[in-house]
Amino acid sequence: MPAHATTPVTDYFRIDGLTHSYGDRRVLTDLSVVIDPSQRLGLIGENGAGKSTLLRIMAGMETPDAGDLSGPGRVGLLWQEVRFRPSDTLDALIEDALAEVRAIESELEEAASALGSDSRADQRYAAALDAAERAEVWTVDSRRDEILAGLGLADTPLTRRLDEVSGGQRSRFALAALLLSRPTALLLDEPTNHLDDAAAEFLERQLMRWKGPVVFASHDRQFLDDVATSLLDIDPSKSGARRFGGSRPTDSRGVCTDYLAEKSAERARWEAQFAEEQDELNRLKFSVDVTSREINHNRPINDNNKMGYDKRANKVQLQISRRVRNAQGRLDELTETQVRKPNALLNFAGIPHGSHALADGILVQASEVVVTARLDVPSVVVQPRSRVLVTGENGAGKSTLLSVLAGTLAPDSGRVNRRRGLRVQVLEQDVRIADPSMTPRAAYEKTMGERRAEALPLTSLGLIAPRDLDRPLGSLSIGQQRRFALAAIIAKPPHLFLLDEPTNHLSLSLATELEDALGSYPGAVIVASHDRWLRRRWTGETWAMSGGRMLHPIVQGAQWLRAPTGSERQVIDD
Repeated sequence: MPAHATTPVTDYFRIDGLTHSYGDRRVLTDLSVVIDPSQRLGLIGENGAGKSTLLRIMAGMETPDAGDLSGPGRVGLLWQEVRFRPSDTLDALIEDALAEVRAIESELEEAASALGSDSRADQRYAAALDAAERAEVWTVDSRRDEILAGLGLADTPLTRRLDEVSGGQRSRFALAALLLSRPTALLLDEPTNHLDDAAAEFLERQLMRWKGPVVFASHDRQFLDDVATSLLDIDPSKSGARRFGGSRPTDSRGVCTDYLAEKSAERARWEAQFAEEQDELNRLKFSVDVTSREINHNRPINDNNKMGYDKRANKVQLQISRRVRNAQGRLDELTETQVRKPNALLNFAGIPHGSHALADGILVQASEVVVTARLDVPSVVVQPRSRVLVTGENGAGKSTLLSVLAGTLAPDSGRVNRRRGLRVQVLEQDVRIADPSMTPRAAYEKTMGERRAEALPLTSLGLIAPRDLDRPLGSLSIGQQRRFALAAIIAKPPHLFLLDEPTNHLSLSLATELEDALGSYPGAVIVASHDRWLRRRWTGETWAMSGGRMLHPIVQGAQWLRAPTGSERQVIDD
C-alpha cells in the first residue's frame, strides 16, 4: 500500500490502513476510520498508544509509513505544548492564528473588485465568498473578545511575552488562537488540561456548534461524556483500534460513562477467564504428573491371579496412557493459548519499613500564610489521614498552596510548621526530567537502589510498559513521563502526598485506578484539581479557593480545621 497516498480534499476524514512506527516501535497498525462533519470523535487509549501521533498525521505534520488519508483542506491542530518562541508576545500568537482569516478577507476584497471582468472572476468570487463564510471573517474581532473572555483570558494584557505567563495561560491562548482561526476540522490534543469549569463549559459549547469534524485526544472523562459522539480506543496490545458508541439521544448516558462500564465488565471477564484457566492448568499438570503413578500401583500379585491380572493390567495401562495423552494435549494447547495475567490494579505499598508511623497529631499547620499576589490563607491543618480536595478556578492559588505545604515555596509572611521527620512528595503538573537521556529503568534504580528496584519493578502495576523500560525518558510521551513520576512515588510513598492535577495526561483507566487507590493511601492526601469527574466522586474534605484565598471548607467527614492540642504542639517541628 502506498505511504500516505494523495486523495481529493473532502469535508470529512477518511483513513484507510494507516500504519506508523518510530524506529522499531510500532505505534499505529492498520488503522481505518471515517469521521464525518457531524462527528466529535474522542481518541482514548493508554499513554503512548499513538493518539498524538495520529493527530499530527491527520494535520499533515507527519507522514505515515503506509495507508491512505483524505480530509478537509483547512485543518487546525492544538498541540499539548505551545509551539512559539518564549519571546513572542500573546498578541503575536493571536495574530498568527488570524493570518489565514485575514488572507481570506483580503482575497474576498480582491475578488469582489474584479467582478464582471470575465467568467473566471465570478468563479473566484464565489470561492472566496464561500471561504469567507466558513471562516466567519466578518465577526472575527468580536469573536476574539468572546473567546478570550470565555477561556478566562480577558484581563491578560496581550503585550506580555509567552515566558511571562504561566504554562496554563500559554495553553489557553493557543486554544483561543486555534478557535479564532476557524479551520474546517479541529484536532485537539488534551484541550481541557488547563481549563477550569467555566472555560471547559465554554469550550464544550464551541465544539457542539462546530460545523466540521472534531477529533480530540483527551483523558477528561466529563468532557468526553459531554462532547464526544463516539470514541476510538487505540489499544497498543491489539491490531488497529476499536470504535465505541455513536450518535446518541441527548437524554442518554454519556458515551464515556458507557465505555468505562464496558471496560470494567471486560476486566472482570478477563480476571475470571484467567482464574479458570489457571485452575484447569493446575488440574492438567496434576493429571499428567501424578495421576498415572497413583493408578498404576505396585501391589504384589499371586500366581493364581496372574493370567487375569495381565489382561486387566494391559487394559488399565491403555486407559491410563490414553488419559495422560489427552491431558498432555490439552495442557500443551492451554499453555500456548492462555490469556496473560491481568496487570495489578494501582495501589500503594505503605510507609516503608524502618520509618516511624505518623498515626496521630498534626503533620502540617500553616497560619496567616501570604505569598504576595498569589496566596492568602489564614489557617490550614493537615492530619495523618487527611483526605483533601483543593478546588478553584485557574489562578485561584491551588498550586501555590501545595508548594507552600511541601516546603518548596517559602511564604512572604506567616508560619508553616511541619512535623519532625515528615516526608512529603509532590506529583507536579509539569514533569521535570533532570536527564532526558536516562531510561526509566536507570532512573528508577538510581532513585530506589538496585536491590529495592528489583523488589518493586516498574512494570508490576502497568505504569511503564516493558518495551519502554530502556527508552530515553525524553522520548516518552508526556503521559508516559507522568506515569514514571507516579511510579517513583508509589515505590516509596510519603507521609504527605500532594497531587497537582493528577488526572492530567493519564489514561481513563489509570485515572480511575488512582482515585480509588488514594482512598486507601497510608498517609495524608491533598489533591488540587479542576477535574469535574474526580470532584463529583470525592468523599473527603474540600477546600474551595478563589483569588488566592480559602473561601470556605466543605466538610464531608471529620472536622478539618481546629486548634492543635497541647500534646500535638509538642510534635510539631518548627
